[in-house]
Amino acid sequence: MEGGGGGKAMGYAHHHDTARLLKAFTRTVEPRNFGIGLLAGFLLVTCAYFSTARFDAIHIAPLDLGVPGQDAALSREGSKAEVLDTDGDDKDLVHDASLADTKKDDTFARDGDAAVEAAKDDDAGGGALLPPLSANGTQEEQGVLEDQELLVQDAIAAAANSPNKSSSSSNGGSQPVVQSDPATLPAPVQQTPPSIPVPEAPKQEEAKAPPAQQIALVPEPVKQQPGSEEVATAAPRREWKPLCDMTSNRRIDWCELDGDVRVHGARGTVTLVGAPRAEEWRVRPYPRKVDPNAMRHVTNITVRSTTTLPGAAEEEECAIKHSVPALLFSDRGYTGNYFHAYTDVILPLFLTAKRYGGEVQFLVSDMQMWWVGKFLPVFKSLSNYDLVDLAADNRTRCFQHVQVGLTCHADFSIDPLRAPNGYSMVDFTRHMRGVYGLPRGLAVPAAGARPRLLLIARASTRRFVNADEIVRAAQKVGFEVVVSEGTHEVAPFAELANTCDAMLGVHGAGLTNMVFLPTGGVVIQVVPLGGLEFVAGYFRTPSRDMGLRYLEYRIAPAESTLTEQYPSDHPIFTDPDGVKSKGWDSLKQVYLDKQDVRLDLKRFRPLLKKAIAHIRANKLQ
Repeated sequence: MEGGGGGKAMGYAHHHDTARLLKAFTRTVEPRNFGIGLLAGFLLVTCAYFSTARFDAIHIAPLDLGVPGQDAALSREGSKAEVLDTDGDDKDLVHDASLADTKKDDTFARDGDAAVEAAKDDDAGGGALLPPLSANGTQEEQGVLEDQELLVQDAIAAAANSPNKSSSSSNGGSQPVVQSDPATLPAPVQQTPPSIPVPEAPKQEEAKAPPAQQIALVPEPVKQQPGSEEVATAAPRREWKPLCDMTSNRRIDWCELDGDVRVHGARGTVTLVGAPRAEEWRVRPYPRKVDPNAMRHVTNITVRSTTTLPGAAEEEECAIKHSVPALLFSDRGYTGNYFHAYTDVILPLFLTAKRYGGEVQFLVSDMQMWWVGKFLPVFKSLSNYDLVDLAADNRTRCFQHVQVGLTCHADFSIDPLRAPNGYSMVDFTRHMRGVYGLPRGLAVPAAGARPRLLLIARASTRRFVNADEIVRAAQKVGFEVVVSEGTHEVAPFAELANTCDAMLGVHGAGLTNMVFLPTGGVVIQVVPLGGLEFVAGYFRTPSRDMGLRYLEYRIAPAESTLTEQYPSDHPIFTDPDGVKSKGWDSLKQVYLDKQDVRLDLKRFRPLLKKAIAHIRANKLQ
């Protein structure tokens, strides 16, 4: 009992001493002073910590937030000042630059659209920093950058399907990376923001990757690591474009080959060597593909591509290497007709070859020496090189670019919106006048001189029966009249036509010589009986496109010599559509081959007055 009571007394004494100690402390230290002490201690500890920690106040690395497309978004923000120094998304800037290039050449390869699609795909993907396109860069530079973008895009797509598409980062997290062999895809180059706001071309910081112009269009295969059972594949090539276009043009099939192109004339073959895909086409390079009669004498050209690499044993070596592109075409078909010579070969050749400034080689299949000689000045005006007769050429010629078949729009016509450099029929007539050294470019008669009218006489069919009366009527209204049928030689008739201000003729090939009339002249086409207004269209629209005033005169039945051969109730008068329904041969035999014209001058004279008034108006301008 004593022991227990003693412990209780000692506990009470201890508690009493503690209470006295606390009471003395509270009298000595005020609560306000205690709080200040705690705050000071905290500050001392914080300063001690930062004095030993390594803190970089200049550069803070971006955190991996795990947001898809984070790196691409950062790239876009950092590239805005480098592209055009304006606000807005750089995807729109790429789109604008591509459109500018497309407007330059909308003819073979819309490469601009492909660039737009590539830019859109790259914006959607993450982890790749692409060099921005400069809006004022050259077309070639932008094309190189577009190729690089395609490579990066393809590599990202391949990596996205790969099981090994991520790796651990140095801070213990993970971020998406592109798994690729450095030889296959150069590492994306970080862009350094410019120090001044003036737009500059993107600069590469390090020489880790080759320059953009050295990036191969077709990457090398990724090498498989030893012991790995996975088959590494190269980044996909850009979409393959067929060599030939057999559907878009109703007049002609044509092909375009770029790369190592080998032409063997005697064999009639054009081969693209080392292509990513093998294919073969047979093309007859003449613009009347729907007309069996015209195409029956046109030789087929075999156009193909092979995957065989250059230098392989099965590929013949180049006997002649050309540094200029080549155009391959046929001069058969209907070229014996003067109109078809122009609409089927001369005009398409101008449209296709003019842009090369003479630095182009012509390869002619089915060559007719008499025809080539007839138009030799035209060929020499468009090419600085002798024509190659393919059938007689038993050697392999090598080119970097070959077009098989000429560019055609419509009969005797050019669409400037589709033509290279916006060429028009006015450009064509100006070129033809230059070929033959014709001086007059505008139909303005010399002071005191009468306007000159060229009346085209025909020797056999569709003749003017009363040509003498027509001459006198034209002279009476004020014209000086020249009558000519023309000769085999082009130059003499071209010179004569250029001295005239107006041309009059019944529908036929002779009206083709309107190409030599000075701009502002007049063309009067007389349309024979038989509902031939549709064939008159071969000269109606082209003459207007040449800058000429077009007048059309449709004869009445009484002005046709067919009335002397058939009764008035014959179907050729009452049912011309029925005659035409039997085919072209039936129409041609009746309305073109058997018909001559006797103009009713009382009915025709107002047209002559309108023609001379137009020319005199030119003189007053």
